[in-house]
Amino acid sequence: MKKVFKLVIPGKNKDRIIESIKSEVRKYLKRERNKSLPEGVDYWDFDCKFGHNSETAQVIYTSEISKYIDEYSQNNSEEFYLEILSKPGYKTESSEDKVKSEE
Repeated sequence: MKKVFKLVIPGKNKDRIIESIKSEVRKYLKRERNKSLPEGVDYWDFDCKFGHNSETAQVIYTSEISKYIDEYSQNNSEEFYLEILSKPGYKTESSEDKVKSEE
């Protein structure tokens, strides 16, 4: 998903616009996570960017998307750019798992 979201739409309440944007993002993430995994992949991971436009967008974590949307709405920005790209994710073995496997 690479999209510019408008925060100001004439005739619509700003709070409803923000909630619909967050809902659209959650639906997209859920839809991507429910896709079948390729062989050897543990989960779907996401690369996210957020900013005024695609050139100035900064890399953020998936869990921070709502926080950034709220920040932009409070700063009276009229629009923002959000990019979410799915990629294969692989679990790494933690140190506790290594100790258990050695026993």
